[in-house]
Amino acid sequence: MHNIRERLALEIEGEELRPLVAEQVLERLATGARWAEGPIWVEAGDYLLFSDIPNNTIQRWDESNGISVFRNPSGFANGNTLDREGRLLSCEHQSRRVSRTEADGTIVAVASHYQGKRLNSPNDVVVKSDGSIYFTDPCYGQKPDEGDCGPSEVEWQGVYRVQPDGSELQLLIADLRAPNGLVFSPDESKLYVDDSEDKFVRVYDVQADGTVAHGRDVAREMGKHADGPGGPDGMKVDADGRLWATGAGGIWVFDPTGRKLGVLRMPEAVANLNWGGPKRSTLYLAASTSLYRVQLNVAGAARPGV
Repeated sequence: MHNIRERLALEIEGEELRPLVAEQVLERLATGARWAEGPIWVEAGDYLLFSDIPNNTIQRWDESNGISVFRNPSGFANGNTLDREGRLLSCEHQSRRVSRTEADGTIVAVASHYQGKRLNSPNDVVVKSDGSIYFTDPCYGQKPDEGDCGPSEVEWQGVYRVQPDGSELQLLIADLRAPNGLVFSPDESKLYVDDSEDKFVRVYDVQADGTVAHGRDVAREMGKHADGPGGPDGMKVDADGRLWATGAGGIWVFDPTGRKLGVLRMPEAVANLNWGGPKRSTLYLAASTSLYRVQLNVAGAARPGV
């Protein structure tokens, strides 16, 4: 990848969405990826990490130096997040595991097998304030260069929960066709999971024991339009509980009830997004070949441990 500084006009669809955007500008910061994914802002160093899956690389970007290689090979990493101690968690397609990078740089497996069977290809990951780790496990990362499914040992594409030390791996959801992005509401009472095959978001109530129940569909209209590249993939919530989700044509924004507020139109398919910057009001977008950002008037929900 290489650095680029380009300011593009940002098209905003929806009058209720406009006040949330500070400046109607889309900044292109770097380009040359084959499929950018999994952005995560590292507060301790003021930099962004994100995956370039087919290039088997995790990239680093910061304001002063721009783009550089953080890790290669990455195990064809996809989604990334930080745990409560600030350690990197990554969903590795090649090794079909969720890994953690320790303070000394050692990479260890957090989850790789369920009841003795290998996972499919962990895709995206979030951490709850109690330290427990939730991740999706569709099959279509088993062939990282193709984004396709290979032979599976488990019979479902699931959503799991595991303790920080890798113990007590629990299957939470097994009835989605292609679970992909996931995110908690700001108060962690709800877990949103999207399905990239059926193109909708399902929201669950989070129980006291960390399991989920009472799933119901929201954002069903994401599957009714094909007016641009992309689809349901990564999701994040802002501090007020609004859901920001990748979809056809760009970033779809919904209020906490699932009512559509509008769309930020993007020139490329966006795979994932995340909050960054000193006020967590900069939205970074991992979009196909490029890294973009948009300045907002709202902050992202606080990350556990920060």
